[in-house]
Amino acid sequence: MGEENLYPGKRILVVEDDYFIAQQLVDWLERTGAIIVGPAPNLDRALAFASGDTHIDAAILDINLNGDMAFPVADLLFSRGVPFVFATGYDDKDIPARYESVPRLSKPVEHRDLQDALFRR
Repeated sequence: MGEENLYPGKRILVVEDDYFIAQQLVDWLERTGAIIVGPAPNLDRALAFASGDTHIDAAILDINLNGDMAFPVADLLFSRGVPFVFATGYDDKDIPARYESVPRLSKPVEHRDLQDALFRR
């Protein structure tokens, strides 16, 4: 199966404050057939997407968004039953225990790792 068939029609929220990283994720996800929600470069935008009426199938969250932690977004996604992964430079010890079931991918994120973790929960 080619990349173009990985996520056909899946709505994926991208929360990333680094423009180039966000654009790489968006480009790859679009090639897989995903529909991008965002990208959200800051906490306010991410919260708006996560709490809005837009259907989200999955999300990729950077933890540190220009100094604001993305944990409120993670909590909203949990409450909506949306699977997500952390794409971050933070270690597991820096992430609250309530997120121990959430996959953490170290930056730079490899597409294969993301593919394996995105819908696993």
